[in-house]
Amino acid sequence: MVQVRKADPNNRTVAENRKARFNYEILDTIETGLVLNGTEVKSLRQGQANIQESYASSEGGEIWLINSYLPEYLQANRFNHEPRRRRKLLVSKREMARLAQSVEREGMTMVPLKIYFNDQGRAKLLLGVARGKKLHDKRQSEKERDWSREKGRLLKERG
Repeated sequence: MVQVRKADPNNRTVAENRKARFNYEILDTIETGLVLNGTEVKSLRQGQANIQESYASSEGGEIWLINSYLPEYLQANRFNHEPRRRRKLLVSKREMARLAQSVEREGMTMVPLKIYFNDQGRAKLLLGVARGKKLHDKRQSEKERDWSREKGRLLKERG
């Protein structure tokens, strides 16, 4: 008998950087942990985060998430957090060395792809190692996306 897993309310995407997949060629992804305050976690659970303009940087043997936006938790009163503070990412030493090595190569960068809660209810960040796309690559991606939409419409019409 096959067991059907119900959708876990904890395991859900909070914020996604959809434009990153258009602007960058994602070569590798790594799941990292986030060092958060209590009010930041509550704000994430409300689903109000933005990582569109954020990036990750390796500084002093640690990896930091910079310019991500987690709005203040309204019920926290004076114990709130700064919405755009730098947040430390939790990565093993081996993965950190591999990330730092790939970033040192020409044109590589660390781009946050999405923030989500895993099965244990912990906030995780999917970090991508990426290379920036050229203009002609972006045009090709746009053509492929338009063709897949058109193909879907044609198949829908013909049943």
